[in-house]
Amino acid sequence: MSKRIVPLLAAACLAVIAGGAEAVDVRAGVLRVDYPALLPISRYDLRPDDLAFAGAVLADEDNATTGRFMGHSFETTTLAVPPEGATEALAGLLDDGVRYIVVDAMGEELAALSDQAAEAGALVFNARAADVDLRSESCRANLLHIAPSYAMQAEAVAQFAVWKQWKRWLLVSGSNPADRALAEAYRHAARKFGAQIVEEREFEDTGGSRRTDSGHVLVQRQLPTFMQRTEPHDVVIAADATDYFAAYLPYHLWTPRPVMGSAGLRPVTMHGAHEAWGATQFQTRFEKLARRHVQEEDYNTWLALRVLGEAVTRTGSADPAEIEDYVLSDAFELAAFKGQKVTFRPWNGQLRQPILLYDGRITVSVSPQEGFLHQVSPLDTLGLDRPESSCTAFD
Repeated sequence: MSKRIVPLLAAACLAVIAGGAEAVDVRAGVLRVDYPALLPISRYDLRPDDLAFAGAVLADEDNATTGRFMGHSFETTTLAVPPEGATEALAGLLDDGVRYIVVDAMGEELAALSDQAAEAGALVFNARAADVDLRSESCRANLLHIAPSYAMQAEAVAQFAVWKQWKRWLLVSGSNPADRALAEAYRHAARKFGAQIVEEREFEDTGGSRRTDSGHVLVQRQLPTFMQRTEPHDVVIAADATDYFAAYLPYHLWTPRPVMGSAGLRPVTMHGAHEAWGATQFQTRFEKLARRHVQEEDYNTWLALRVLGEAVTRTGSADPAEIEDYVLSDAFELAAFKGQKVTFRPWNGQLRQPILLYDGRITVSVSPQEGFLHQVSPLDTLGLDRPESSCTAFD
């Protein structure tokens, strides 16, 4: 069959389907909460102004590709606000009739915004917060998690370390609440997969600038001393959710060992060098649009809106309750450029997805690792399985 005829046939089939479908106008919002923060350790980590928003633009283009044949239209409003302006910004979106909100915010703000959205019958997609309790005892019925939890991140790293037979861990964590929450996820992962944390150390966050002319000199003196006289270990696991020390760990250890976690080999949802499973075309389209490489926030937002687009295409509805019922059902699946279709856990609203292990240049590996089995899906070996979650909102 001619290569020219194939797309014509596909378009004709979609046109036939669209003939029996009703037009649906889908309006969504992306609400990014920008927190006061010190400059990042590296200039490579400076936040672009369109972070997350570029992913939304690409998602609208992708959704429109199928939507135009079905009579569906997709429009997304993007807003960046400080924490104190988030409630008012969300109220404006809801008053304007928007019922799908992608929230890029930390856990406390996400929980409050989800409750506010629930009063208007709106569905919220979490594109950032990794708090485990939001997938357990503090879950919300209108909150779906695109971003992986700390548990999923930690267990992706843990599986690779155990697969490599690096089972003796030195856990180095930060002193902030988020750092300690991530450290607890690594402790749980060690117990779950049979690793041993032989020693723990906490690196205190004393504030101040993280990027100064003398910063590297200070670190060269502090970290090797801090890491002296440790118990014998195979690998250093860094739990630094607030990003103030882990990047300095490689090459500044007293005992040379691989670093994994918040530095060295890191768990990510996407990165700009990932090319497998058709990701090259995704990267090319994103770079043409944004004139930069994709970041996790962009990908998470794109994926949230693609979940919405796929659900609207399959159901022909723009009702949040119908959309949520569909995406939580066994019928939903979506290609995400990571080797297998992604689906949702119906017990807590978490998106099942592979986690890329990234060393700063390439995808070193992808978790779940070979040999980690589950009775439903290997993806459920990452994060809270049904018996581990205390969430009852979806019952």
